[in-house]
Amino acid sequence: MSQERDEQWRRWVVYQVYPRSFADSDGDGLGDLRGVLARLDYLQRLGVDVIWMSPVYRSPMDDNGYDISDYTDIDPLFGTLADAGELVAELHARGMRLVMDLVVNHTSDEHPWFIESRSSRDNPKRDWYWWRDPRPGTDPGTPGAEPTNWESHFSGPAWAFDEATGQYYLHIFSRKQPDLNWENPEVRQAVFAMMRWWLDRGVDGFRMDVINMISKDTSLPDTVPCPGSLYGPGEPYFTFGPRNHEFVQEMYREVFAGRDAHVLTVGEMPGVTVSEAVLFTEPERHELDMVFQFEHVRLDQGANKYDRRPLRLAALKASMAAWQTGLAGRGWNSLYFGNHDQPRSLSRFGDDSPAHRVASAKTLATVLHLHQGTPYVYQGDELGMANAPFATIADYRDIQARNFYAEAAARTDADLPALLLAMARMSRDQGRTPVQWDASPGAGFTTGTPWIAVNPDYTQVNAAAEVGVPGSVFEHYRELIALRHADSVVTDGDFELLLPDHPAIWAFVRRGAGAELLVAANFSAGAVKAPLPLDGGWATAPVILANLPDAPLRPPPDLELRPWESLVWRRDRG
Repeated sequence: MSQERDEQWRRWVVYQVYPRSFADSDGDGLGDLRGVLARLDYLQRLGVDVIWMSPVYRSPMDDNGYDISDYTDIDPLFGTLADAGELVAELHARGMRLVMDLVVNHTSDEHPWFIESRSSRDNPKRDWYWWRDPRPGTDPGTPGAEPTNWESHFSGPAWAFDEATGQYYLHIFSRKQPDLNWENPEVRQAVFAMMRWWLDRGVDGFRMDVINMISKDTSLPDTVPCPGSLYGPGEPYFTFGPRNHEFVQEMYREVFAGRDAHVLTVGEMPGVTVSEAVLFTEPERHELDMVFQFEHVRLDQGANKYDRRPLRLAALKASMAAWQTGLAGRGWNSLYFGNHDQPRSLSRFGDDSPAHRVASAKTLATVLHLHQGTPYVYQGDELGMANAPFATIADYRDIQARNFYAEAAARTDADLPALLLAMARMSRDQGRTPVQWDASPGAGFTTGTPWIAVNPDYTQVNAAAEVGVPGSVFEHYRELIALRHADSVVTDGDFELLLPDHPAIWAFVRRGAGAELLVAANFSAGAVKAPLPLDGGWATAPVILANLPDAPLRPPPDLELRPWESLVWRRDRG
């Protein structure tokens, strides 16, 4: 790893663009690359260093682009390869970088590789995917005949029957997303060649979709079925498989070695533990820079994604703190509260009521950005965007949500109104409503009909009302990002959680070589007061960042915070 990269990359802040919902340049209701190009000055003003862009490759769009039919072309919905090249050049001219989404656990069933693979049992690419015979003694194509009883993440069995060849293929997600067989070295070399192709075109790294699923247990054992179902979770056999680290290390050697100064890598890993994350991110192992873990965004989930249970702040603090201490000095954290697979973080972890929306959005950002790791800003969070008032299944576009609702509707005991309420709180589509640029029709996102409804609050919550406006959510994000760039304590300081069991206060200290930061936040709609276990040296420390006006000049003996107030103090160390 080069010295230049050692000194810089840990200070970067990443902004996620979900292109379909970011900005539409041609009025067709879908965001596109030229829409992104038109908003680069906005992103530069925010101060972010890296743009992570969700898939824009050619795709039938069964799963909004995460089903790729051509890795080396841009889908016409989003633009052209020339547009992508211009985006890279314009970002680089502004001192920013582009990270592409890498989806290589699976392809689309319309990818030429899979079309060849399914053409016959003896096709040279047959083994590029997971093909298996029906279960012995069963009627092929009927429920229970699948090679294993694994359940798909998008409902139903994880195997689809192909009538033409009489075998099943594996699809952990949609049946239109067949899993690649990474056991085949030809598959790996084809993927690596594609990755080098993008890097050679100027792309600066990859966010790797479910990269912990590329190695499967090749014995394909059954799992314990869910009550009342033929199918059950197969995760023990297709996550963190026996060759996962081997494959990622090979990827590093074949793709990234020698490019360290400008390449950023992050692996999405549902179910990853701290100990596993250390192995993936320790620099000397040459695997990844960081991983996306899901522990903190599953604390409020019950039996399924839409089964939401109360979230205790103490549990959220403990989870984040465990990752801080577990990776300290060894690996590296990614920091996020929301993305395209989650509902809006403000509605989930904060308070989206009119009285507290602004303060709450700022407090969420303050706490997140001042942990150690790389912060990820999901588009619209810097404006305080919230969940939309979805009421019927017709409001949704997400295949996961639609499949789940259809399964429920087929049961006589389903409480569909309750399910719709749960979906309105937790659906992925809540994070996919269009970015709210101004108060004009279409929220400045499009002059046409948006592919998914704009949140009706866009007339008040939008970029035009916030950029350059003191006290806005946008300007608070700018301050946080500037602080990370300027103060090495944010990047390098140790972490100590204070008041771990307090139900409303989230407080911690960051200790660097020459200075310390104290962060204290109130995660409630009421005023709180509590003593902080600190030495007296903080009595003269100035407040360097506050989310509300008229902040105190120093921490009192007993900390007092107004509803959703957050404060940051800094003191030098001798």
